[in-house]
Amino acid sequence: MKNFTTRSLQDVPATTEGASLVSVQSMGRTIFLSTDTITLLEGDGNYTYIYTLAGKKYLVSKTLKSLAANLEANFIRVHKSFLVNTNYVVERVEDDRLLRMSCGKEVSVSRRKIKEITDILNHTNLRAIA
Repeated sequence: MKNFTTRSLQDVPATTEGASLVSVQSMGRTIFLSTDTITLLEGDGNYTYIYTLAGKKYLVSKTLKSLAANLEANFIRVHKSFLVNTNYVVERVEDDRLLRMSCGKEVSVSRRKIKEITDILNHTNLRAIA
């Protein structure tokens, strides 16, 4: 059996060229994901699924709220269960009630947040495609 060693957070820089890192336990190792590669986060109770540009999905035992506190401003909460990176929103459909992400996942926008999310996405020069 191979003996994997993990590096502590002190061994890794907190940021890589403006992007912070999120630590993920995967197959007995600690992986550090740059927030630039994260497309969205999906909360499920005390766990969160992290989706990446490469199409990978990681499960971490942290709440969506605790992870959101360490992310940049381009991550926005669109639903109580979803936090999206606005850089990877590909399409807005159904009167902005649904967002299609570059990783292929579709994310619901809560009714209470539609106007706020629409304003933010319009500010980033995205156009609604119906």
